[in-house]
Amino acid sequence: MAASLQGSCISNPSLKYPLPDSEFFRLPSFFPQSKNLLFKKKCLRENSIKMSAVNGANDTPDVITVDTTLSLRVNSVKPSRTVAITDQATALVQAGVPVIRLAAGEPDFDTPSVIAEAGINAIREGHTRYTPNSGTFELRKAICHKLEEENGISYTPDQILVSNGAKQSVLQGLLAVCSPGDEVIIPGPFYVSYPEMARMADANPVIVETSLNNNFLLDPKVLESKLNEKSRVLILCSPSNPTGSVYPRKLMEEIAKIVAKHPRLLVLSDEIYEHIIYAPATHISFASLPGMWERTLTVNGFSKAFAMTGWRLGYLAGPTHFVQACAKIQSQATSGASSISQKAGVAALGLGYAGGETVAVMVKAFRERRDYLVKSFKEMKGVEMSEPQGAFYLFLDFSSYYGSEVEGFGTIKDSDSLCRYLLDKGQVAVVPGGASGDDSCIRISYAASMPTLQAAIERIKKAMSAIKLGVPV
Repeated sequence: MAASLQGSCISNPSLKYPLPDSEFFRLPSFFPQSKNLLFKKKCLRENSIKMSAVNGANDTPDVITVDTTLSLRVNSVKPSRTVAITDQATALVQAGVPVIRLAAGEPDFDTPSVIAEAGINAIREGHTRYTPNSGTFELRKAICHKLEEENGISYTPDQILVSNGAKQSVLQGLLAVCSPGDEVIIPGPFYVSYPEMARMADANPVIVETSLNNNFLLDPKVLESKLNEKSRVLILCSPSNPTGSVYPRKLMEEIAKIVAKHPRLLVLSDEIYEHIIYAPATHISFASLPGMWERTLTVNGFSKAFAMTGWRLGYLAGPTHFVQACAKIQSQATSGASSISQKAGVAALGLGYAGGETVAVMVKAFRERRDYLVKSFKEMKGVEMSEPQGAFYLFLDFSSYYGSEVEGFGTIKDSDSLCRYLLDKGQVAVVPGGASGDDSCIRISYAASMPTLQAAIERIKKAMSAIKLGVPV
C-alpha cells in the first residue's frame, strides 16, 4: 500500500478554544493602521493530517486521519506571557511600528569583553566538543569557589550541575523531587514559569499571596497556614522577579524555622538576580541558614549579572542525592551545556568577588534607572508601588484606573487591557501583572538605556493622561 500526503494543514472547523497569544497575533486589535498585518504560525489550526491510502486492488483512495491529540501534561501548561508579549513587540518593531520594549528581563549591556573573548578563544582553541553531562570540572570547581566565598555555602564539584540556563535548573529540580499530588508553594507575585513548571512535574502549584504594603514579602504565619503533608517544595526568589523585593536575613530565618518543622519540605532558592541588588539591601543564600543546606536546591546562572542571556548557562547546587537525580534527567534531555559557554562562564567567575568592577558598573546604571522611574511614577496620580531593592523591575499598581472608559479603545478592565492600551496608544510594551498572579499591577523592566526609559515615561504619561480614574484615589 502506498501513501501520500493529501494535506498537511487541514483546518478543523470544530476547534472551539482560542489560540494562545504566543502563537497567533492579530495586530489590528492594537494598531488600526496595521490592518493588513497578520502574524500567524504556519498551520496553527492544524489538528489532523489526512492521507490518501491507495488500495492496490481497485485504486480507491481511503482517507486516514492521523490523531494529533496533545498530551494532558502539555495541555495543562500555559504559554509564557512574557515571551508572548516580547515576541509580539518584536514583531511590531519588525513591521515598522516604533514600539519601546520594556517587557523582557534581559540586560541591555553587551557581554563584558573579557567573557566574550574567552568564548571566542574557546572556539579557536578547539573547545567545541561535548563536555561531561554535569559540566566541565573547571567550571564546577569555579562555581564551588564562588558559592563558598560569596554565599557562605560549601559544595564539591559533584554537587554542582551545569545546565542550559537557570530556568532548566529550576525545572529539573522540580521534576527530580515532585510526585503526582505533591504541592509546590510559590509566593505571589511570582515568576510566570514557576506554576507551569510545577504542573509539568505533575505537582500542584499553591500560591501564597503577599501584599504591596509588605513589600511583596512572605508573611511567615500565612506561609505556615498553607503547609501540609503534601507540601514538597517552597520556591523562593530573592531578589524577586517580578517585584524586585529582597528577603532580609531575619525574615529568611523565620521562614527557615517553619521549613524545619516539615520533613518533606525542600526549598528551591532561585538566586539568579543576587548581584543586582541595591544597598543597604544584602543577599542571603537560603542554604547558608542553620539546618537548611540539606534541604535546599540553590539555582543560579550567568544571564542577568554578566549580561549573558544568549549564552544559556546556569547551574544547580545541592546535596549529592538530589543533584544526581537532576543530572539523570539532563542526561536524557539536553546533555551538557555548550562547551564554549562554559569557558566563558569560567572567565565570568574570574572577574572577582560579585563580578568585580565590571558588574558593579552595570548595577550602578540599573540603580540610576530605578531611581528615575520611581521618581517619575510617584509623580503620576493613582499609581502605587513598593520600591524595588534588587533585580531590574518595577511592579506598579495601576488598579485605580480599572473601570475607566477610554474613547476609541474601550474599558480598562484589568492588567491585560491596560497593557493592550499602553501598546496601542503609547506604543510601549510591558507585562500584565495578572501573568504573575497580581492583576492589580503591571511589570516594567528597566533593563534599557536611560534615553529609552525617558521616552517610555513620556509615552506612558501621555497615554494615561487620557484616562479618568475609575476609582477615587
